Amino acid sequence: MWIIGLDHWLPDPDAVDRPPREACGVVGVYAKGEDVARAAFFGLYALQHRGQESAGIATSDGELIRSHVAMGLVGQAFQEDNLLGLQGHIAVGHTRYSTTGSSSLANAQPILVESPQLKLALAHNGNVINAADLRLELTEWGCTFSSGSDSEIVAQLMVHAPASSWEERLAYCMRRLQGAYSLVVMTKRELLGIRDPLGIRPLCIGKLNGGWVIASESCALDHIGAEFIREVDPGEAVLIDDDGLRTVCRRPMDKTATCMFEHIYFARPDSILDGKLVYGSRMAMGAELAREYPVDADMVIGVPDSATAAAVGYSQESEIPYGEGLIKNRYVGRTFILPNQRLRDLGVRTKLNPLPELIRGKRIVVVDDSVVRGTTTPHVVSLLRKGGAKEIHLRICAPPLVSPCHFGVDLATRKELIAANMSTEEIRTFVGADSMGYLSHEGLLRAVGPQKNGFCMGCFTGKYPIPVQLEMDKLVLEV
Repeated sequence: MWIIGLDHWLPDPDAVDRPPREACGVVGVYAKGEDVARAAFFGLYALQHRGQESAGIATSDGELIRSHVAMGLVGQAFQEDNLLGLQGHIAVGHTRYSTTGSSSLANAQPILVESPQLKLALAHNGNVINAADLRLELTEWGCTFSSGSDSEIVAQLMVHAPASSWEERLAYCMRRLQGAYSLVVMTKRELLGIRDPLGIRPLCIGKLNGGWVIASESCALDHIGAEFIREVDPGEAVLIDDDGLRTVCRRPMDKTATCMFEHIYFARPDSILDGKLVYGSRMAMGAELAREYPVDADMVIGVPDSATAAAVGYSQESEIPYGEGLIKNRYVGRTFILPNQRLRDLGVRTKLNPLPELIRGKRIVVVDDSVVRGTTTPHVVSLLRKGGAKEIHLRICAPPLVSPCHFGVDLATRKELIAANMSTEEIRTFVGADSMGYLSHEGLLRAVGPQKNGFCMGCFTGKYPIPVQLEMDKLVLEV
Protein backbone atom coordinates (compact mmCIF):
# COMPACT_ATOMS: atom_id res chain seq x y z
CA MET A 1 0.00 0.00 0.00
CA TRP A 2 0.94 3.65 -0.32
CA ILE A 3 -0.09 6.78 1.53
CA ILE A 4 -0.46 10.17 -0.13
CA GLY A 5 2.01 12.84 0.99
CA LEU A 6 1.66 16.55 0.38
CA ASP A 7 3.73 16.53 -2.77
CA HIS A 8 3.99 12.93 -3.91
CA TRP A 9 3.36 9.33 -3.01
CA LEU A 10 5.17 7.75 -0.08
CA PRO A 11 5.41 4.06 0.80
CA ASP A 12 3.24 2.93 3.66
CA PRO A 13 5.76 2.26 6.46
CA ASP A 14 3.52 -0.48 7.87
CA ALA A 15 3.43 -2.44 4.61
CA VAL A 16 5.33 -5.72 4.55
CA ASP A 17 7.86 -5.79 1.73
CA ARG A 18 8.95 -8.92 -0.06
CA PRO A 19 11.08 -9.64 -3.08
CA PRO A 20 9.57 -10.36 -6.49
CA ARG A 21 8.28 -13.90 -6.60
CA GLU A 22 8.50 -16.27 -9.51
CA ALA A 23 5.65 -18.39 -10.70
CA CYS A 24 7.05 -21.92 -10.50
CA GLY A 25 9.74 -24.45 -11.24
CA VAL A 26 9.05 -27.49 -13.43
CA VAL A 27 10.86 -30.79 -14.03
CA GLY A 28 10.15 -33.70 -16.37
CA VAL A 29 12.02 -37.03 -16.47
CA TYR A 30 11.81 -39.89 -18.99
CA ALA A 31 14.29 -42.59 -18.06
CA LYS A 32 13.72 -46.32 -17.96
CA GLY A 33 15.64 -48.00 -15.19
CA GLU A 34 15.83 -44.79 -13.13
CA ASP A 35 13.96 -43.87 -9.98
CA VAL A 36 12.24 -41.02 -11.81
CA ALA A 37 10.22 -39.80 -8.81
CA ARG A 38 13.42 -39.38 -6.80
CA ALA A 39 15.14 -37.66 -9.74
CA ALA A 40 12.19 -35.29 -10.07
CA PHE A 41 12.27 -34.62 -6.32
CA PHE A 42 15.91 -33.58 -6.32
CA GLY A 43 15.41 -31.59 -9.51
CA LEU A 44 12.63 -29.67 -7.76
CA TYR A 45 14.87 -29.27 -4.74
CA ALA A 46 17.32 -27.37 -6.94
CA LEU A 47 14.45 -25.17 -8.17
CA GLN A 48 13.08 -24.37 -4.70
CA HIS A 49 13.93 -20.68 -5.22
CA ARG A 50 11.25 -20.49 -7.92
CA GLY A 51 8.35 -21.36 -5.62
CA GLN A 52 7.80 -22.16 -1.95
CA GLU A 53 4.04 -22.67 -1.55
CA SER A 54 3.38 -26.21 -2.75
CA ALA A 55 5.06 -29.06 -4.57
CA GLY A 56 4.00 -32.17 -6.42
CA ILE A 57 5.14 -35.07 -8.60
CA ALA A 58 3.17 -37.31 -10.96
CA THR A 59 4.55 -40.49 -12.51
CA SER A 60 3.52 -43.03 -15.16
CA ASP A 61 4.53 -46.64 -15.68
CA GLY A 62 3.00 -46.72 -19.15
CA GLU A 63 -0.45 -47.70 -17.91
CA LEU A 64 -1.23 -45.87 -14.66
CA ILE A 65 -0.63 -42.24 -13.66
CA ARG A 66 0.05 -41.68 -9.95
CA SER A 67 0.36 -38.32 -8.23
CA HIS A 68 1.25 -36.73 -4.90
CA VAL A 69 0.89 -32.99 -4.17
CA ALA A 70 1.15 -31.13 -0.86
CA MET A 71 1.56 -27.66 0.56
CA GLY A 72 4.93 -26.38 1.70
CA LEU A 73 8.52 -26.57 0.54
CA VAL A 74 9.70 -29.51 -1.54
CA GLY A 75 11.33 -31.14 1.48
CA GLN A 76 8.12 -30.72 3.49
CA ALA A 77 5.75 -31.95 0.78
CA PHE A 78 7.39 -35.38 0.37
CA GLN A 79 8.27 -38.19 2.72
CA GLU A 80 10.09 -41.37 1.72
CA ASP A 81 6.87 -43.37 1.43
CA ASN A 82 5.42 -40.75 -0.94
CA LEU A 83 8.29 -41.30 -3.36
CA LEU A 84 8.10 -45.09 -3.01
CA GLY A 85 4.46 -44.92 -4.11
CA LEU A 86 5.31 -43.03 -7.30
CA GLN A 87 6.36 -45.84 -9.62
CA GLY A 88 7.14 -45.62 -13.32
CA HIS A 89 9.65 -44.39 -15.87
CA ILE A 90 8.10 -40.98 -16.59
CA ALA A 91 7.68 -38.15 -14.08
CA VAL A 92 6.70 -34.50 -14.00
CA GLY A 93 7.23 -32.28 -10.97
CA HIS A 94 6.31 -28.77 -9.90
CA THR A 95 7.11 -26.30 -7.14
CA ARG A 96 4.72 -23.36 -6.96
CA TYR A 97 4.40 -19.74 -6.12
CA SER A 98 0.93 -18.48 -6.97
CA THR A 99 0.55 -15.73 -9.56
CA THR A 100 -2.89 -16.85 -10.72
CA GLY A 101 -5.03 -18.55 -8.10
CA SER A 102 -4.69 -18.66 -4.34
CA SER A 103 -2.10 -20.57 -2.35
CA SER A 104 -4.14 -23.71 -1.73
CA LEU A 105 -3.96 -27.45 -2.28
CA ALA A 106 -6.61 -27.18 -5.01
CA ASN A 107 -4.17 -25.11 -7.06
CA ALA A 108 -1.11 -27.29 -6.41
CA GLN A 109 0.45 -29.02 -9.42
CA PRO A 110 0.95 -31.20 -11.43
CA ILE A 111 -2.66 -30.90 -12.58
CA LEU A 112 -4.35 -34.08 -13.82
CA VAL A 113 -7.05 -33.71 -16.48
CA GLU A 114 -8.61 -36.01 -19.02
CA SER A 115 -10.99 -36.17 -21.94
CA PRO A 116 -12.29 -39.20 -23.84
CA GLN A 117 -9.23 -38.91 -26.07
CA LEU A 118 -6.42 -38.04 -23.64
CA LYS A 119 -5.30 -38.06 -20.01
CA LEU A 120 -2.34 -36.01 -18.88
CA ALA A 121 -0.48 -34.44 -15.96
CA LEU A 122 0.73 -30.87 -16.52
CA ALA A 123 3.14 -28.55 -14.68
CA HIS A 124 3.27 -24.90 -15.72
CA ASN A 125 5.60 -21.95 -15.18
CA GLY A 126 4.27 -18.62 -16.40
CA ASN A 127 1.03 -16.69 -16.71
CA VAL A 128 -1.57 -16.90 -19.50
CA ILE A 129 -3.07 -13.45 -19.89
CA ASN A 130 -6.18 -14.54 -21.83
CA ALA A 131 -7.02 -17.28 -19.34
CA ALA A 132 -10.38 -15.81 -18.31
CA ASP A 133 -11.64 -15.70 -21.92
CA LEU A 134 -10.42 -19.24 -22.59
CA ARG A 135 -12.12 -20.50 -19.45
CA LEU A 136 -15.48 -19.09 -20.57
CA GLU A 137 -15.07 -20.79 -23.94
CA LEU A 138 -14.04 -24.11 -22.40
CA THR A 139 -17.01 -23.95 -20.03
CA GLU A 140 -19.26 -23.64 -23.06
CA TRP A 141 -17.58 -26.78 -24.41
CA GLY A 142 -18.68 -28.60 -21.25
CA CYS A 143 -15.43 -28.45 -19.27
CA THR A 144 -15.61 -28.14 -15.49
CA PHE A 145 -12.87 -26.63 -13.33
CA SER A 146 -11.71 -27.51 -9.84
CA SER A 147 -9.05 -24.83 -9.33
CA GLY A 148 -8.52 -21.11 -9.74
CA SER A 149 -5.30 -21.35 -11.75
CA ASP A 150 -4.62 -20.62 -15.40
CA SER A 151 -2.66 -23.89 -15.51
CA GLU A 152 -5.85 -25.96 -15.40
CA ILE A 153 -7.17 -23.91 -18.31
CA VAL A 154 -4.03 -24.74 -20.31
CA ALA A 155 -4.46 -28.44 -19.47
CA GLN A 156 -8.16 -28.48 -20.42
CA LEU A 157 -7.44 -26.68 -23.68
CA MET A 158 -4.79 -29.25 -24.46
CA VAL A 159 -6.93 -32.34 -23.86
CA HIS A 160 -9.98 -30.90 -25.66
CA ALA A 161 -8.15 -29.37 -28.62
CA PRO A 162 -9.76 -30.33 -31.97
CA ALA A 163 -6.81 -32.38 -33.19
CA SER A 164 -5.81 -35.94 -34.04
CA SER A 165 -2.03 -35.65 -33.44
CA TRP A 166 0.34 -33.90 -31.06
CA GLU A 167 1.53 -31.69 -33.90
CA GLU A 168 -2.01 -30.44 -34.52
CA ARG A 169 -2.89 -30.28 -30.82
CA LEU A 170 0.13 -28.18 -29.88
CA ALA A 171 -0.17 -25.90 -32.90
CA TYR A 172 -3.79 -25.24 -31.92
CA CYS A 173 -2.88 -24.50 -28.28
CA MET A 174 -0.04 -22.16 -29.22
CA ARG A 175 -2.39 -20.21 -31.48
CA ARG A 176 -4.89 -19.81 -28.64
CA LEU A 177 -2.67 -19.18 -25.62
CA GLN A 178 -1.34 -15.68 -24.98
CA GLY A 179 1.37 -14.90 -22.47
CA ALA A 180 4.05 -16.97 -20.79
CA TYR A 181 4.08 -20.75 -20.49
CA SER A 182 6.91 -23.19 -20.05
CA LEU A 183 5.29 -26.61 -19.61
CA VAL A 184 6.20 -30.18 -18.85
CA VAL A 185 3.36 -32.54 -19.79
CA MET A 186 3.11 -36.28 -19.19
CA THR A 187 0.73 -38.79 -20.71
CA LYS A 188 0.78 -42.49 -19.91
CA ARG A 189 3.57 -43.06 -22.43
CA GLU A 190 5.06 -39.68 -23.37
CA LEU A 191 6.79 -36.63 -21.91
CA LEU A 192 6.58 -33.22 -23.54
CA GLY A 193 8.37 -29.91 -22.99
CA ILE A 194 6.69 -26.79 -24.39
CA ARG A 195 7.86 -23.17 -24.41
CA ASP A 196 5.74 -20.24 -25.51
CA PRO A 197 6.64 -18.49 -28.79
CA LEU A 198 8.05 -15.45 -26.98
CA GLY A 199 10.30 -17.64 -24.82
CA ILE A 200 9.49 -15.59 -21.73
CA ARG A 201 10.21 -18.29 -19.14
CA PRO A 202 13.23 -20.62 -19.39
CA LEU A 203 13.18 -24.33 -20.20
CA CYS A 204 16.08 -26.66 -20.97
CA ILE A 205 16.87 -30.26 -21.95
CA GLY A 206 19.38 -32.71 -20.48
CA LYS A 207 20.45 -36.35 -20.85
CA LEU A 208 20.40 -38.77 -17.91
CA ASN A 209 21.84 -42.28 -18.30
CA GLY A 210 20.18 -42.86 -21.66
CA GLY A 211 17.05 -40.98 -20.63
CA TRP A 212 15.98 -37.37 -20.78
CA VAL A 213 15.27 -34.50 -18.39
CA ILE A 214 13.42 -31.24 -19.02
CA ALA A 215 13.66 -28.49 -16.41
CA SER A 216 13.15 -24.78 -15.81
CA GLU A 217 16.86 -24.26 -15.20
CA SER A 218 20.06 -26.14 -15.91
CA CYS A 219 20.95 -26.17 -12.18
CA ALA A 220 18.26 -28.86 -11.79
CA LEU A 221 20.09 -31.00 -14.36
CA ASP A 222 23.38 -30.56 -12.50
CA HIS A 223 21.72 -31.52 -9.24
CA ILE A 224 20.70 -34.97 -10.50
CA GLY A 225 23.78 -35.68 -12.63
CA ALA A 226 22.17 -34.98 -16.01
CA GLU A 227 24.13 -33.47 -18.89
CA PHE A 228 22.91 -30.13 -20.23
CA ILE A 229 22.12 -30.46 -23.94
CA ARG A 230 20.35 -27.27 -24.94
CA GLU A 231 17.52 -24.91 -24.18
CA VAL A 232 14.07 -25.44 -25.61
CA ASP A 233 13.66 -22.79 -28.32
CA PRO A 234 10.88 -20.21 -28.05
CA GLY A 235 7.78 -21.66 -29.73
CA GLU A 236 9.19 -25.20 -29.69
CA ALA A 237 7.57 -28.34 -28.31
CA VAL A 238 9.62 -31.50 -27.85
CA LEU A 239 8.22 -34.99 -27.29
CA ILE A 240 10.03 -37.89 -25.64
CA ASP A 241 8.94 -41.52 -25.91
CA ASP A 242 10.57 -44.90 -26.52
CA ASP A 243 11.97 -43.58 -29.80
CA GLY A 244 13.84 -40.74 -28.08
CA LEU A 245 13.42 -36.97 -28.30
CA ARG A 246 12.08 -35.09 -31.28
CA THR A 247 10.60 -31.68 -32.02
CA VAL A 248 6.89 -32.00 -32.80
CA CYS A 249 5.94 -28.34 -33.15
CA ARG A 250 7.59 -25.03 -33.92
CA ARG A 251 5.83 -21.68 -33.94
CA PRO A 252 8.54 -19.11 -34.62
CA MET A 253 7.86 -15.42 -33.97
CA ASP A 254 9.38 -12.32 -35.50
CA LYS A 255 10.55 -11.37 -32.01
CA THR A 256 11.22 -13.17 -28.74
CA ALA A 257 11.16 -11.82 -25.21
CA THR A 258 13.09 -13.65 -22.51
CA CYS A 259 12.28 -12.20 -19.08
CA MET A 260 15.18 -9.93 -18.13
CA PHE A 261 14.44 -10.46 -14.45
CA GLU A 262 15.48 -14.10 -14.87
CA HIS A 263 19.01 -12.83 -15.51
CA ILE A 264 18.90 -10.24 -12.72
CA TYR A 265 17.25 -12.13 -9.91
CA PHE A 266 15.17 -15.28 -10.46
CA ALA A 267 17.52 -17.82 -11.98
CA ARG A 268 20.18 -19.43 -9.83
CA PRO A 269 23.65 -18.01 -10.57
CA ASP A 270 24.88 -21.47 -11.61
CA SER A 271 22.23 -21.84 -14.34
CA ILE A 272 22.68 -21.24 -18.05
CA LEU A 273 20.23 -18.84 -19.70
CA ASP A 274 20.34 -17.93 -23.38
CA GLY A 275 23.69 -19.67 -23.64
CA LYS A 276 25.35 -17.73 -20.81
CA LEU A 277 26.14 -18.51 -17.18
CA VAL A 278 23.93 -16.31 -15.01
CA TYR A 279 26.75 -15.61 -12.55
CA GLY A 280 28.82 -14.06 -15.34
CA SER A 281 25.93 -11.86 -16.46
CA ARG A 282 25.43 -10.59 -12.91
CA MET A 283 29.14 -9.84 -12.52
CA ALA A 284 28.92 -7.85 -15.75
CA MET A 285 25.96 -5.90 -14.33
CA GLY A 286 28.09 -4.92 -11.35
CA ALA A 287 30.93 -3.86 -13.63
CA GLU A 288 28.54 -1.70 -15.65
CA LEU A 289 27.29 -0.12 -12.42
CA ALA A 290 30.87 0.72 -11.44
CA ARG A 291 31.40 2.46 -14.76
CA GLU A 292 28.09 4.32 -14.62
CA TYR A 293 28.24 5.27 -10.92
CA PRO A 294 31.83 5.42 -9.66
CA VAL A 295 32.44 6.58 -6.08
CA ASP A 296 35.31 6.84 -3.62
CA ALA A 297 34.77 4.07 -1.09
CA ASP A 298 36.61 1.58 1.10
CA MET A 299 34.55 -1.56 0.58
CA VAL A 300 31.96 -3.15 -1.73
CA ILE A 301 29.35 -5.47 -0.28
CA GLY A 302 26.34 -7.22 -1.79
CA VAL A 303 22.96 -7.78 -0.22
CA PRO A 304 23.01 -11.59 0.02
CA ASP A 305 22.54 -13.73 -1.89
CA SER A 306 21.20 -12.55 -5.23
CA ALA A 307 23.43 -9.46 -5.46
CA THR A 308 26.69 -11.17 -4.51
CA ALA A 309 27.90 -11.72 -8.08
CA ALA A 310 27.09 -8.12 -9.06
CA ALA A 311 28.99 -6.85 -6.01
CA VAL A 312 32.03 -8.89 -7.06
CA GLY A 313 31.78 -7.36 -10.54
CA TYR A 314 31.56 -3.84 -9.11
CA SER A 315 34.57 -4.51 -6.91
CA GLN A 316 36.71 -5.87 -9.74
CA GLU A 317 35.85 -3.00 -12.10
CA SER A 318 36.29 -0.27 -9.48
CA GLU A 319 39.28 -1.90 -7.74
CA ILE A 320 37.55 -1.28 -4.40
CA PRO A 321 37.98 -4.32 -2.12
CA TYR A 322 35.03 -6.69 -1.85
CA GLY A 323 33.91 -7.90 1.56
CA GLU A 324 30.99 -9.24 3.52
CA GLY A 325 29.14 -6.64 5.54
CA LEU A 326 25.84 -8.47 5.90
CA ILE A 327 25.25 -12.07 6.92
CA LYS A 328 22.06 -13.81 5.83
CA ASN A 329 20.25 -16.36 7.95
CA ARG A 330 19.99 -19.06 5.28
CA TYR A 331 17.45 -21.06 7.28
CA VAL A 332 14.75 -18.43 7.26
CA GLY A 333 11.88 -19.85 5.24
CA ARG A 334 8.17 -19.32 4.90
CA THR A 335 6.34 -19.41 8.19
CA PHE A 336 2.76 -18.95 9.31
CA ILE A 337 3.87 -17.77 12.78
CA LEU A 338 3.58 -13.99 12.87
CA PRO A 339 6.04 -11.98 14.99
CA ASN A 340 4.75 -9.76 17.76
CA GLN A 341 5.19 -6.01 17.43
CA ARG A 342 8.57 -5.95 19.20
CA LEU A 343 9.97 -8.56 16.83
CA ARG A 344 8.30 -6.91 13.85
CA ASP A 345 10.08 -3.67 14.71
CA LEU A 346 13.38 -5.45 14.22
CA GLY A 347 12.56 -5.46 10.50
CA VAL A 348 14.95 -7.55 8.45
CA ARG A 349 17.10 -8.63 11.40
CA THR A 350 15.53 -12.09 11.14
CA LYS A 351 17.13 -12.42 7.70
CA LEU A 352 20.15 -10.10 7.74
CA ASN A 353 22.69 -9.09 10.36
CA PRO A 354 25.58 -6.62 9.95
CA LEU A 355 29.25 -7.25 10.75
CA PRO A 356 30.21 -4.09 12.70
CA GLU A 357 33.87 -5.09 13.07
CA LEU A 358 34.26 -5.09 9.28
CA ILE A 359 32.20 -2.03 8.30
CA ARG A 360 32.76 0.39 11.18
CA GLY A 361 34.08 3.74 9.96
CA LYS A 362 34.12 2.67 6.32
CA ARG A 363 32.62 4.16 3.17
CA ILE A 364 30.59 1.29 1.73
CA VAL A 365 29.15 0.56 -1.71
CA VAL A 366 26.06 -1.60 -1.21
CA VAL A 367 24.98 -3.52 -4.32
CA ASP A 368 21.43 -4.90 -4.46
CA ASP A 369 19.45 -6.55 -7.26
CA SER A 370 16.33 -4.35 -7.16
CA VAL A 371 14.13 -2.04 -5.10
CA VAL A 372 10.45 -2.95 -5.31
CA ARG A 373 8.16 -1.32 -2.75
CA GLY A 374 10.99 0.37 -0.89
CA THR A 375 10.23 -0.85 2.61
CA THR A 376 13.12 -3.30 3.02
CA THR A 377 15.93 -1.09 1.71
CA PRO A 378 15.64 1.53 4.51
CA HIS A 379 16.02 -1.30 7.04
CA VAL A 380 19.17 -2.54 5.28
CA VAL A 381 20.65 0.97 5.27
CA SER A 382 19.69 1.43 8.92
CA LEU A 383 21.35 -1.85 9.90
CA LEU A 384 24.59 -0.76 8.24
CA ARG A 385 24.41 2.68 9.87
CA LYS A 386 23.96 1.08 13.28
CA GLY A 387 26.88 -1.18 12.47
CA GLY A 388 29.09 1.88 12.13
CA ALA A 389 29.28 2.48 8.36
CA LYS A 390 30.51 6.01 7.67
CA GLU A 391 28.93 6.34 4.19
CA ILE A 392 26.49 4.14 2.30
CA HIS A 393 26.37 4.31 -1.50
CA LEU A 394 23.52 2.23 -2.86
CA ARG A 395 23.90 0.67 -6.32
CA ILE A 396 21.05 -1.28 -7.93
CA CYS A 397 21.87 -3.73 -10.74
CA ALA A 398 18.43 -3.32 -12.34
CA PRO A 399 16.81 -0.21 -13.77
CA PRO A 400 13.94 1.33 -11.77
CA LEU A 401 10.86 -0.92 -11.63
CA VAL A 402 7.99 1.19 -12.90
CA SER A 403 5.39 -1.30 -14.18
CA PRO A 404 3.89 -4.61 -13.01
CA CYS A 405 4.62 -7.97 -14.62
CA HIS A 406 1.84 -9.76 -16.50
CA PHE A 407 3.83 -12.87 -17.42
CA GLY A 408 4.29 -14.93 -14.30
CA VAL A 409 5.99 -12.73 -11.70
CA ASP A 410 4.14 -11.49 -8.64
CA LEU A 411 6.01 -8.19 -8.63
CA ALA A 412 3.65 -5.47 -7.34
CA THR A 413 1.01 -3.15 -8.71
CA ARG A 414 2.08 0.14 -10.24
CA LYS A 415 0.83 2.11 -7.24
CA GLU A 416 3.01 -0.08 -4.98
CA LEU A 417 6.23 0.32 -6.98
CA ILE A 418 8.31 3.04 -5.37
CA ALA A 419 10.16 3.97 -8.59
CA ALA A 420 6.84 4.50 -10.38
CA ASN A 421 5.93 7.18 -7.87
CA MET A 422 9.20 8.78 -6.73
CA SER A 423 12.36 10.07 -8.39
CA THR A 424 15.73 8.44 -7.72
CA GLU A 425 16.72 11.37 -5.50
CA GLU A 426 13.48 11.07 -3.53
CA ILE A 427 14.09 7.35 -3.11
CA ARG A 428 17.67 7.99 -1.98
CA THR A 429 16.43 10.40 0.67
CA PHE A 430 13.69 8.00 1.76
CA VAL A 431 16.01 5.00 2.18
CA GLY A 432 18.71 7.08 3.84
CA ALA A 433 21.65 6.42 1.50
CA ASP A 434 24.42 8.92 0.79
CA SER A 435 24.14 8.25 -2.94
CA MET A 436 22.13 5.96 -5.18
CA GLY A 437 22.35 4.71 -8.74
CA TYR A 438 20.25 2.37 -10.86
CA LEU A 439 21.78 0.49 -13.77
CA SER A 440 20.65 1.98 -17.07
CA HIS A 441 18.68 0.03 -19.67
CA GLU A 442 21.65 0.22 -22.02
CA GLY A 443 24.06 -0.95 -19.32
CA LEU A 444 21.84 -3.91 -18.50
CA LEU A 445 21.65 -4.97 -22.15
CA ARG A 446 25.43 -4.66 -22.48
CA ALA A 447 25.90 -6.81 -19.37
CA VAL A 448 23.67 -9.65 -20.54
CA GLY A 449 25.14 -9.40 -24.01
CA PRO A 450 23.97 -10.11 -27.56
CA GLN A 451 21.99 -13.27 -28.09
CA LYS A 452 19.42 -14.82 -30.39
CA ASN A 453 16.50 -14.03 -28.06
CA GLY A 454 15.22 -10.57 -27.34
CA PHE A 455 14.06 -9.52 -23.89
CA CYS A 456 10.91 -8.56 -22.09
CA MET A 457 11.74 -5.39 -20.14
CA GLY A 458 8.15 -4.37 -19.51
CA CYS A 459 8.64 -3.94 -15.76
CA PHE A 460 11.34 -1.35 -16.51
CA THR A 461 9.74 0.38 -19.51
CA GLY A 462 5.98 -0.24 -19.36
CA LYS A 463 6.26 -1.61 -22.91
CA TYR A 464 5.32 -5.29 -23.19
CA PRO A 465 6.07 -7.76 -26.00
CA ILE A 466 2.34 -8.32 -26.56
CA PRO A 467 -0.56 -5.97 -25.79
CA VAL A 468 -1.68 -5.99 -22.16
CA GLN A 469 -4.86 -4.17 -21.21
CA LEU A 470 -5.48 -4.28 -17.46
CA GLU A 471 -3.83 -5.76 -14.40
CA MET A 472 -5.59 -9.06 -13.66
CA ASP A 473 -6.45 -9.94 -10.10
CA LYS A 474 -4.64 -13.21 -9.25
CA LEU A 475 -7.87 -14.56 -7.72
CA VAL A 476 -10.09 -13.77 -10.72
CA LEU A 477 -10.33 -17.47 -11.66
CA GLU A 478 -11.12 -18.74 -8.16
CA VAL A 479 -14.15 -21.03 -8.03
